[in-house]
Order: sequence, then structure tokens, then C-alpha cells
Amino acid sequence: MKNRTYNKKKMLVVFCAACIIIFALIARLVYLMIFDAGYYQKKAEALHEREREIKAARGEIVDRNGNVLATNKTVCTISVIHSQIEDPKAVIQTLARELEMEEASVRRRVEKVSSMEKVKTNVDKETGDRIRGYNLAGVKVDEDFKRYYVYDELASKVLGFTGGDNQGIIGLEVKYEEDLKGKNGTILTVTDARGIELEGVAEDRVEPVAGNTLQISLDYNIQFFCTQAAYKVMEEKQADSVSVILMNPQNGEILAMVNAPEFNLNDPFTLNTDASGVTDEEKQNLLNQMWRNGCINDTYEPGSTFKIITSSACLEEGVVSLSDSFSCPGYRMVEDRKIRCHKVGGHGAESFVQGLQNSCNPVFIDIGLRLGAGAGTDQKVITLLADKTEVEVTGTAENGWYQVTWDNETGFVSPDYLIVAQEEAQELPQVAEPTYGRTTDVLNIRSGPSTDDDRIGQLSRGAVVTILEEKDGWYRLQRGYISADYVTKISAEEASNSGKGSDMAQFALSLVGCPYVYGGNSPKGFDCSGFVKYVANYF
Repeated sequence: MKNRTYNKKKMLVVFCAACIIIFALIARLVYLMIFDAGYYQKKAEALHEREREIKAARGEIVDRNGNVLATNKTVCTISVIHSQIEDPKAVIQTLARELEMEEASVRRRVEKVSSMEKVKTNVDKETGDRIRGYNLAGVKVDEDFKRYYVYDELASKVLGFTGGDNQGIIGLEVKYEEDLKGKNGTILTVTDARGIELEGVAEDRVEPVAGNTLQISLDYNIQFFCTQAAYKVMEEKQADSVSVILMNPQNGEILAMVNAPEFNLNDPFTLNTDASGVTDEEKQNLLNQMWRNGCINDTYEPGSTFKIITSSACLEEGVVSLSDSFSCPGYRMVEDRKIRCHKVGGHGAESFVQGLQNSCNPVFIDIGLRLGAGAGTDQKVITLLADKTEVEVTGTAENGWYQVTWDNETGFVSPDYLIVAQEEAQELPQVAEPTYGRTTDVLNIRSGPSTDDDRIGQLSRGAVVTILEEKDGWYRLQRGYISADYVTKISAEEASNSGKGSDMAQFALSLVGCPYVYGGNSPKGFDCSGFVKYVANYF
């Protein structure tokens, strides 16, 4: 009787355990089939679907008249799918022959176990069509696009070029990458468990969206003739390089920009100079120099183009009229220097208009002396030239001018005469009754009241400063400390006449010497013995 009762209990325990296990399995199946179905459905789709990318056509670059400068050339990408290859030997031999590759290199790609392996990109369409015609199992030929520049070297450093994946590298190609690149499409195919595509199953296809067309201000014809002229001058003068910028004077549009010697945009990694015997690093440096757009990246003297500014200033100030007469003997004496005209015998008698047309140095010397170095003219000229150029090519060089204020006026000064005393703007403390001083020697501005503290700037001799506090033989300024041994205190009236509070600026600057601005005297309010002035903006 006891054994029967024991057996019943044991059977009950086994039955309950089995029910619990079955219930857990059913619950798990319900969870997987209902609540977690989306996750496993995606896993199954990823296992059975193969996605191939369809490259989007990159947008064309055209000149102001619609002439195509950069377009696309149809090429092919050859790939292999390991699981679908039926005759590896035939695939290897055919691809090696048609693609002109080593068999060992092709074999490594064909035998590599992966969902899809690229063998070669940027294959010309004729070769791709021949490979497609062999109907080799496991070999895929997808059409792609390669950037093609219609005129090879024309405006090479302006247009720039693209890399292996058709992405912009330099110039306008990288500047407008987001506008030009377009949006790639996709092809989805269904495969079995072995990765072999199923026949009779429709493909899902998302069509690519081509990039936008970029129309620029360059004129192909003008660019072509400017390029010819640049190479002619480079040969005649034996110059290393020649740069040409031709602009529309009405609106500043750039009609031509030449950097001779140019390079072949369709073969941008081949140097345009002899590179025999150079290392890889040296070659890369030479390539970087070859790609460099000197018109944009470099700063240089304006030369006779500055005569436009001089003539504009003289006409605006009324010191010259279009009918004024001048005489050019071929030179003009300025102080102790003889400045020659480009025409050895001189232009003789000529009007102002003729002098401008002839770019005659004596005429511009005469009108420049008439104009003088008035503060108003200086400021207009400085304000005109200080702004950064709005040329939309990467690598624009900063003009390097500081905008300064004095007597509620604004102007610009070359950094050649300035020393930055502080680089970050801070909240300036308010002082009810500050005292003022004038430096008796060139002083270093320290971050603290000790010669061991960091030097954060410099004051020239005669600089007027606002003294906030005296501490252990040091004066605390709005920006740092200076030694009291080389400062003479002055009255508020004297400081006001000299430009009091001149160190209370977002950025403290010290004038070093008397900055001649475009051949004129220093701007209004600038003491050539040295003042600290304030920077509103840095260009």
C-alpha cells in the first residue's frame, strides 16, 4: 500500500514538472512568435536578402554659359559571390585576362568566403559588358560612375577632383560635396540558405537620385584664353608659376582663375614635374603643392591692380578729374628715389583717363601726392580692403588685419605692427575712479604680479594704461600686470587727450612703430610712439 502511494506521488511530481516545462515552452514560443517576431523576421530577411548598392550619378559642373566642365563616365564594378561560383577556375582565368590582373590576386578574391567580394572598380563599360556576356555563375557586373573632366587641365585647381569612391577631394568638388553627390539606390535579391539567388523572385529596387548641377561664374572661353596667356608668360619669363584672376568689375564674379602649371584632372595623382628618385612622402608633398590653388591660398602684393583703389579714392576726394592733364617722361622723382614707368621712354602728355589706361606710374604718383594721407581717406581704403574675400573655394587665406576702434571711429591695422596681449574676451571689471599711467619703456604684460608669471603681451613705450590696483610694485590692468618701475602716472585729462582706457578692450594690442597704411601716415588717434588699442574683430 505504501509503495502504491509512493508511486502515485512520484508520478504526480513528474506530471507537474512536465506540465511546467511544456507551459514554459509554449510561453516561450508565444513570446517568440508574437512579441519578438519582428526581430527574427529582420534576421531572416538579412539571411535571405542580399543588398547591392546602385551608385548615384554625381551632379555636373557647368560654366556660366552651360558648357559642361565636369560630368560622369559610366564604368563597372566587378564582384564575385563565393557561394554562387560553379567553376572557380574559369572565373579566375576570365577575370584575370579581361581585367589585366595577376591570377593570384584574382584567386584570393574568388576563394574568399564572403557574401560579396569586389574584384575591381572603375572598369570601363566595354570590358564590363564583355564579362557580363560570359554569363559566369557568381560574377556580378554593376554599373557605376566615374568623374570625367571634359577639358583635362582647364581650371584644375578651381574645380578639384574626386577620389576612388567619387567623393570630392579638393576645390569645388569638396566644397559642394553635399549638393553634387546625390543619393545612392539599392537592389534587394532573395537567396536560399546557401546564399544562392532564387530565380523567379522579384527584386526590390530603390532608384538612385542624381546630384544637383552646379553652375559657376567661370567662362570657359575666357578661362581658356587666360590659361594660354599664363603659359606664354611663364615660358617667356621662365617663371615657376603664373596666377591669373579675371573678375567682373560690376559684381565681383570670377570669370577666370588660372594657376599655371595646371594638372590633369583625369589623372590627378601623376605629377606635372619630374619626380624620379623621390620617396613616397616627398611625392605626396609634391602632389599637395601641385593641387594647391595659389590664387586662393596665398597672399601676395596687389601690384598695379591697387591703382584702382588709388584712382577711386582720388576721384571721391575730388583731387583729380577725368580731364586733368599729366606728363610722363618715363620716371618721377619721389624724395631721393627715381620711380620708373613701365614704358622706358614715357607716355608723354596724357589725360587722367589715358594714364589709368596706360597704368602710368608717374600719373599715379602725382595724384597720390595730391591726395595725401588724410585720416578719412585712410579709413575708407582700409575698410575697403580689410574684408575677407567671399570666394567659395576651400583654403581662403585670412587677410590678417585687425579691426580697431579709437575716438568712436573704426579702422583696420596690419598685424605687422601689433602684438596680441590677450586672446580671449572676458567681462571687464568696473572701476569707479581709475588712475592712469604712461609707460616709459617697452613693458611685458604678465599674467600675475611676478616676472615668473607667463608673458601674455607687450606694451610699447609711451602706451597709456588704466591702472586698477597697485600691488607689491606691480600695476594691475584690465588684462594682466605690468611693473610699476616703468610707468609714470598721468592725470585723467592727459589720459583722455591721449586715449585713456585704451587697454580696456576685448583684445589688447600694442602698436609697434608707426604703421604706414598704403603709403600714408598712421590712422587718426594712433600715436606712433606706441598705444594700446582694442580689437573688435580679427580677419
